[in-house]
Amino acid sequence: MGTMKTPGVYVVEKNAFGNSTVEVATAVPAFIGYTEKAANGNVSLLKKPFRISSMAEFRSYFGGAPIAKFTIAEATDADENPLVCGSKKVVVNRAGEKYLLYYQMQMFFANGGGACYIVSVGGYNDGIDAEKMKEGITALLKEQEPTMVLCPEAVSLKDSGACASVQTSILEHCGFKMKNRIAILDVFDGYKDRNDPSGNVIDDFREKIGSNHLDFAAAYYPWVNASIVQDRDLSFENLDEASLKDLLKEELEGKPEAAKTALSALYEEDFSQLDETGKVTMHKTLNQVSPIYQSLIAEMCRQLNLLAPSAAMAGVYTMVDNSRGVWKAPANLSLNSVISPAVNLTNEEQEDLNVPLNGKALNAIRFFVGDGVKVWGARTLDGNSLDWRYVNVRRTMIMLEESIKNAAKAYVFEPNEFNTWLNVRTMIQNFLNGIWKRGGLAGSTPEEAYDVHVGLGDTMTSEDVLEGIMRVSVQVAITRPAEFIEITFQQKMQES
Repeated sequence: MGTMKTPGVYVVEKNAFGNSTVEVATAVPAFIGYTEKAANGNVSLLKKPFRISSMAEFRSYFGGAPIAKFTIAEATDADENPLVCGSKKVVVNRAGEKYLLYYQMQMFFANGGGACYIVSVGGYNDGIDAEKMKEGITALLKEQEPTMVLCPEAVSLKDSGACASVQTSILEHCGFKMKNRIAILDVFDGYKDRNDPSGNVIDDFREKIGSNHLDFAAAYYPWVNASIVQDRDLSFENLDEASLKDLLKEELEGKPEAAKTALSALYEEDFSQLDETGKVTMHKTLNQVSPIYQSLIAEMCRQLNLLAPSAAMAGVYTMVDNSRGVWKAPANLSLNSVISPAVNLTNEEQEDLNVPLNGKALNAIRFFVGDGVKVWGARTLDGNSLDWRYVNVRRTMIMLEESIKNAAKAYVFEPNEFNTWLNVRTMIQNFLNGIWKRGGLAGSTPEEAYDVHVGLGDTMTSEDVLEGIMRVSVQVAITRPAEFIEITFQQKMQES
């Protein structure tokens, strides 16, 4: 306090406790993609990161699902599993751009998702463009809270090269510019088997993703068959009316004359002129009387539910962080709203995914009889690094670094002397002790779990003090998952 000049009683308050370190949020993904709209009232949200916490909020600010359009074409010998419609074999193909963000957000919240950021880079009338997605990545530079970055619609780009250009931009953003978040990536055409005639999708992904900042990313394979889109969400409006009517008339062959007359009158009606009530009635009627129509709806539903797994994994990360802690590996967990993986993998097929020679490990999503669909891997793309091999190790270190960094800001411009060093060391030690007690650090005692050094002659020289530098050294033993469990059996001699 100041110099006492007036006689009297002076009260002096002294702080009994030092500053504390607040643990930063670990499960706040940022999604980049296309939405129906992007507005908060009259304020545009285009290319502006905006925080939401539920699917209802997403619909309020960013709109609903895209109206997917499909075409019907006659099948060729190269088409697999065509639909048999009378004497014809046809295939159903999605027309136009494949906008996926709305469905991916449903997957995120279905798997435990919570607060997240949305960066809308365009509407459903815009074409999916890699440069716009990169602009969305740039918009996240000013946001400190996100801890994951995803661009699920990168797989909807025209080729794997364009997809890889977006994904490498995300890697640069996470591992070079920000260093406080990780990327969750999808494999382009990840619904295909590695032996597909069109090429090996895993080798293509590994070649084009490059080798920079791989410890700040995780990738998952294969895609999944979800149950997000239901039959009730689709109708004849999603199909080309003329092609649909041709098939429906084809179905009339072989039916009784009375049925032909009744159905012909139904099929001749102009679908586009129906009001909302008439459309609902027409859909229900067609669904009841036409097996071909049922098959078309089921096929469209199947194609829309074939989704890349990144958003579902962001939900799993969030759920694990909230229930167990960021140090728990996000693996050996079931996926909600998922029927099956698009490709069934064996142990032998997963070997190269998990432990490749180049270290670019991909985490498998597998089906196990009696257990269902599970995440069966927890590695980053930097699988050869003993430091950053596991996703939970990288994410735990990010949490520790950001939490301690934010707390240490309180001591900027404080005197660079013993009392300050003691306060800083005590503050960090108290924080790490709390993490250790919760199971986030390995060791039977605090001394084995962490170590904090700061001070002249320890981490600093006299020159550092003169230059205004305080150096703090923190060592932590982060828990690693038991990825391989070996149980040894041996016979012993009979003793009686």
